[in-house]
Amino acid sequence: MILDVTLSLLLFLVLFFCAICMGKLFSIKRQLQYMTDALNDIDAGNGNRRILAVDNELTADLSYKMNEIVTRYEEQLSVLRAAEETNRHLMTSLSHDVRTPLTTLIGYLDAAHRGVVAGQKREDYLETARRKAHDLKDYIDVLFDWFKLNSSDFALSIELVELAELTRNILKDWIPIFEEKHLDYEIELPEKPLYAKVDLDGYTRIINNLVQNVITHSRASQIKIAMAQIEREIEIKIADDGIGIEKADLPHIFERLYKCDKGRSDKGSGLGLSIVKQMAEKMSGRITVQSEPNQYTVFTICFPVKN
Repeated sequence: MILDVTLSLLLFLVLFFCAICMGKLFSIKRQLQYMTDALNDIDAGNGNRRILAVDNELTADLSYKMNEIVTRYEEQLSVLRAAEETNRHLMTSLSHDVRTPLTTLIGYLDAAHRGVVAGQKREDYLETARRKAHDLKDYIDVLFDWFKLNSSDFALSIELVELAELTRNILKDWIPIFEEKHLDYEIELPEKPLYAKVDLDGYTRIINNLVQNVITHSRASQIKIAMAQIEREIEIKIADDGIGIEKADLPHIFERLYKCDKGRSDKGSGLGLSIVKQMAEKMSGRITVQSEPNQYTVFTICFPVKN
C-alpha cells in the first residue's frame, strides 16, 4: 500500500516535471521563432526592430546581446550613410569647382594661343590663366589634404616643438603677401620658448589655412596674429577686421563643405576649416571662432603646453 502511494507520487512528480519542461521548451521555441521573425524583419531593412524579452526567460541574455549587435550595426550603417552623403556632395562640389575654372582656364589659353588677342590683352589673358591655374592647384591641394586626413592610413608624426619659433618661420613667408595685398599686419609672438607636441606639417597647414582664409574670404584691411600661454595651454589667435560671419553660420563653420552666404565667398572648397579642426584635434588641440558681422572674426587655436 505504501509502495503504491510512493510510486504514484513519483509518477505524479515525473509527469509534473515533464509538463514544466514541455512548457519551458514550448516557451523557448516560441521565443526563438519570435527572434527569427525579428531578425528577418531587420534583415529586410527595418533597423528599428528590437527583440523583446523578459529578464527571467532563458533566451533573455541572447536577446539582449542580439539587440546590442543590431544597435551597433545600425550606428555603423548610419556613419556609412553620412559618409556616403558627404562623398556625394563632395563629388558634386568637385565637379563644379574643378570643371568651371578649368574650362575658363582653357578658354583664356586657347584665345592667347590662336591669336584671338594680341599685345597687352594677350598678356592679361595669360596672367588671368596663371591665377586660375594657381587657384585650381590650391583647391586640389585641399582635396588631397581632406582625403588624406580621412584615410585609415593617415598618421601624424608628433614631436616636441618650440611653437613660437615655428610660427615665426611660417609667418615670415606671409609678410610679402600681406604687403602685396595692402593688408596691415600685427604679429605678437613671445620671446620665451613655448613647447607643444605637434606634427610639423600639420601645424603649418593649420596656420597657413587660417591666414589664407582671411586673405581669401574676409575682405579685411587688417590681420593680427598673437600667441600666449594661458595657464596650461598655448593659445594662438588669428583676428581680422573683415566682414565677419553671421550668427547663424557660426555653429556650422567647421562642417565639411559648409559655405557661408556672406562670411565666405563662392571661391573655395568648403573643406579648409574642416581640415583645420580635424588636424588640431588629432594633435590634442582645439579651435574656436568668435565673430561679429562687419566688425571682426577671431579664430583661436589651443594646444597643451609641454615643459
